[in-house]
Amino acid sequence: MGLTALQTQHPGLGSAQGDYRGATAAARFDSPERELAALRNSCGVYDLGYRAKISLTGADRVRWLNGMVTNNIRDLAPERGVYAFLLNPQGHILGDLYAYNRGDSIIVDTDHSQVEKILATFDHYIIMDDVEVANLSDSLTALSIAGPKSPEVLASCGIEVRDLQPLQVFDTALEGTPCTIVRGEDLEYPSYELWMPSGDVHKFWAALVAHGATPAGSEALEWRRILSGIPLYGVDIRERDLPQETEQTRALNFSKGCYIGQEIVERIRSRGAVHRKFAAFRAPGPQPIAPGSKIVVNEKEVGEITSAAVLHIADEEKTVALGYVRREIGTPGREVLIGSVRATVIATPVTDLVLLGTEPALEHHEA
Repeated sequence: MGLTALQTQHPGLGSAQGDYRGATAAARFDSPERELAALRNSCGVYDLGYRAKISLTGADRVRWLNGMVTNNIRDLAPERGVYAFLLNPQGHILGDLYAYNRGDSIIVDTDHSQVEKILATFDHYIIMDDVEVANLSDSLTALSIAGPKSPEVLASCGIEVRDLQPLQVFDTALEGTPCTIVRGEDLEYPSYELWMPSGDVHKFWAALVAHGATPAGSEALEWRRILSGIPLYGVDIRERDLPQETEQTRALNFSKGCYIGQEIVERIRSRGAVHRKFAAFRAPGPQPIAPGSKIVVNEKEVGEITSAAVLHIADEEKTVALGYVRREIGTPGREVLIGSVRATVIATPVTDLVLLGTEPALEHHEA
């Protein structure tokens, strides 16, 4: 796993580093609790160098990608994006990605850990199509800021984003350097990606921190992901899983026409729901819940855990986990056993664990 562009420019940035989603990035700067509070309640900034960008050009790019993924590329408006799955012919998930219509190209955004598989799949299916694929990961990187005060921080940098819609893209500049802004999907917890040339990433990082964003590492990002109930490909989404089992209906479009794996997805829709669903669980205190732990009801195994975290929030510890469970069990409030631990099915996003006592003030920092 290689260093992100930010870590390459500023070796050792953060108080600890670690591998995250196919790249080496900062694991933490201060405490993950404080960083998580900034991401949820104020404004946090983090390295998105674990994401890779792939450019698709050529006259057939829209038609071709529309026939490859589960969401509607054909009708995607300029400067807008969608989330989608890449499937095999049996309907199993090979990867997930965002696709953005940039006018003369489509930019595909995915984790570095998925790039080789996605590029190989693209190459396999480009036959007589006028489609050119270019991996931009070495030349283009990204940062993100998140939290309700993110628009304020960007405005202080001369970038106005208050009217930006989810997955809308626009080109701008920060301190004279061109960049691209992308609004995140989550309406409750707003976030904004900044794409820039890899050589400029530390300049952008320093500017955002100086204007009040709190640095956050991958440990806080993982906590935020679990609290939001978002499955991670390679961890919560595996190749054996089917799209409807993941509960990510935002990735599916049922009126776009044919694509690889579409027959299976449509068959599931027409015959009714799948037997399993992705769900979240909470247990009191720090509990020995780990990926692979079995979920049991009435002495019968009904599912398994794929992600878990012990959250140390305001002098109180809670265990929150994600996993798959039989659909009839996955109703919020239902009690289950995870191994020997009593837990409750909960709705996401989880909002009551991030308490105001951990919220950092929005203030200016040194990079």
